[in-house]
Amino acid sequence: MCGIIGYVGARPCKELVLSGLEHLEYRGYDSAGLVLVEPGHLHRARALGPVKHLREAAAGISSTATLGMGHTRWATHGGVEERNTHPFVSADGRFAVLMNGIFENYVELRAEVAERGHVLTSDTDTEALVHLLAEAYEGDLADTVRRIYPRLEGHFAFLVVCTDEPDRIVGARLAWPPLVVGRGAGETFLASFTPAFLSETRAIQLVAEGEIVIATADDVEFRRVADWSLQEHPIEQADESLEVAAKGGYESFMLKEIHEQPTAIDDTIAERFHNGRLQLDGIGLTDEELRSINRVLVVGCGTALHSGLVGRYLIEEWAQIATEADVASEWRYRNGVFDPKTLVLAISQSGETADTLAAMQIARQRGARVIAITNIMGSAVARAADGALYTRAGLEIGVAATKTFTAQVTLMTLLALHLGAVRGTIAPAEVARIGDELRLLPGLVQQILDDTSLDAQLDVIADRFAHDRFFLFLGRHLGLPICQEGALKLKEISYIPTDAYAAGEMKHGPIALLGEDTPVVAVATDSHVFEKIASNLEEVRARGAHVIAVATEGNTVIHHHAEHVLFIPRTRPELQPVLAVVPLQILAYKIAVRLGLDVDRPRNLAKTVTVE
Repeated sequence: MCGIIGYVGARPCKELVLSGLEHLEYRGYDSAGLVLVEPGHLHRARALGPVKHLREAAAGISSTATLGMGHTRWATHGGVEERNTHPFVSADGRFAVLMNGIFENYVELRAEVAERGHVLTSDTDTEALVHLLAEAYEGDLADTVRRIYPRLEGHFAFLVVCTDEPDRIVGARLAWPPLVVGRGAGETFLASFTPAFLSETRAIQLVAEGEIVIATADDVEFRRVADWSLQEHPIEQADESLEVAAKGGYESFMLKEIHEQPTAIDDTIAERFHNGRLQLDGIGLTDEELRSINRVLVVGCGTALHSGLVGRYLIEEWAQIATEADVASEWRYRNGVFDPKTLVLAISQSGETADTLAAMQIARQRGARVIAITNIMGSAVARAADGALYTRAGLEIGVAATKTFTAQVTLMTLLALHLGAVRGTIAPAEVARIGDELRLLPGLVQQILDDTSLDAQLDVIADRFAHDRFFLFLGRHLGLPICQEGALKLKEISYIPTDAYAAGEMKHGPIALLGEDTPVVAVATDSHVFEKIASNLEEVRARGAHVIAVATEGNTVIHHHAEHVLFIPRTRPELQPVLAVVPLQILAYKIAVRLGLDVDRPRNLAKTVTVE
C-alpha cells in the first residue's frame, strides 16, 4: 500500500518525483523519500510524515538529474523512523531500491546478507534487496534483478537504479501490487498508480505479474522472468476520471467525496438501467450459467464487506439464492467447499486488496466462478476474476470510504436484480419498478445533502457527543450493515471506540455497556422490522442512554423512541441503505472535525491494503 514513482527522461526530475508522490500520498504517509541518480553519484533525501516534509528535506539538493524515484510509506516492517524510510542505498552508494509490498522470507534474506558482512541500518524487509543487488551485479542491472528475483518470496513491486547505468530504471512485480508505466515523448514514468503521472501523460502500459520492466527515456522492455522472453503490452489511454481532483472549495477530500455521491450513484447506474431495461455487461457468465448457481459467497474487507452484506440480503430476497458474506482475511484460511455452481463476489474498492485477491484465487482453484466488483478498471481483482463489474465513483482520496461505498451498494443492488431477473424469481415488471426507483436515488441523496435543517441537527448532535468515549450502533436486517459502516466511519476518523450490533442481540451482552448519557445510533427506517427495533430502542432508553435514530420521512412514531431523529427521504425498504448511510457519514465527519483531527488521513490507516 506504499506509493512508488520513477522517472527517466530529459527533464530535471526532482519536482516530477515530488509531485508524483503528492498524488500518491493517500497510499501511505508515515514517511517519504527520494533518490536522484547521476553518473557515479546518488542524491537521497528522506523525511518522516507527509511529502511536504520531504520537500523541505530535499530543498538543499540542487541536482539536475534526469533519473530519479520516490516512495511514500505505510509502515509494515519496522517502525515509523527515518532509518526505515525508503529508498535504501547500498554501502558503496551505487544502488538504490524502493518497494511496495512484502518479502515474506525477509528474515532469511536479512540474516544472509548480515552474515556476509553487510551492515543493516533498518528493520525493513526491503533493505536486504539492495545488498543482494550490490553483491550480484556484473554490469547489467536488469540481469542482476532477473537472477535475484527467484530468491524473493511474497508480493511486491519494486524499482531499482544504479549509478553505473544512469539512463535506466529496472522494476519487477510479483502477485498483486501494481506497477504501471507511463509513456511520454522522450521520457518514461513508472508508478504504483497512474495518478502519479497523469498530469504528464495518459499513455500507459501495465506490468504483468512475474515480469521485469526495463525503462529508459525512449524505450521500455517487458521480460518474463521465467524464460526472459520479451513481452508485448499495448499502450492504452488512462481513464480521465483517475485524475486527482482538487478539493473544489470543500475543506477536505472526504467532505467533497460525500457530496459527490449523487454523481457516483448516477454514473454507476447509467446505461445499466435505461428505459425500463436492466443490462449488466462484464459479468463473464452466461445467463444459463447464472441460472445454475445454487450458492453465492461475498468476500471483502472493511467497507467493501459492508456493501456485500447489503448485497447478501438483496440476493436472497430477489434471486432466492443461499448467500453468505465473510471477511476475506478470515475466509481465505478456511477450508471452503466449492463447486462450479458456487458464485463468489469479490468486492474491493482499490482492486488491490491482498486478502480479497487471495480469497479469489483460492475460490477459483476450487472450482468456483468469481465476479469482481471494483472501482479501478484493469486492477488486480478484475484481472483475476471471470468477470468484472465496475463502480464509477471516480478516484477517492479520503482514506475513509464514502462515495465508493454507496456506489458499491448501488452496484450490488443492480446485480441482485439481474440475478433475480435471469433466474425468473422476480417478474420483469417488478424489475422495472425497482429500477425506476433506483434511478431516483441520486436525487434523494442530493436532498439529504441539501437539507439545511438536517445539517443543523447533525451540528447539535456533534457538539453534544463529540467528547463521548463510546458509541453503540444498533440495526436490524438491512439496517445492520449500515450501522456497521457508520460505526466504522466514526472510529476511523474520530478514534472513538464504537460497536455495531444486531439490535436483537443487544441483550446478549452489549446492553451491559449502556449507562446514562451513552449515545446509541440506530437505523430505524420503515421496514418489516421497524416495530422490533422500536422495542429495542425503548430498552436502550430505559437504561438512560441517548438514542439518535435514522428514520424514514413521514414516520410519526419514531419520536417516541429517540431523542434525535435524522429523517431521510422515503423509498422502498430495499433501497434505503444508500440513503441511511449518508447522515452517519456526515455525523462522523462533524465529530472528527470538532476533535481537530485530519479526516482525510486518519492515523495508522492507508487507502489501499496490499498486505495481510
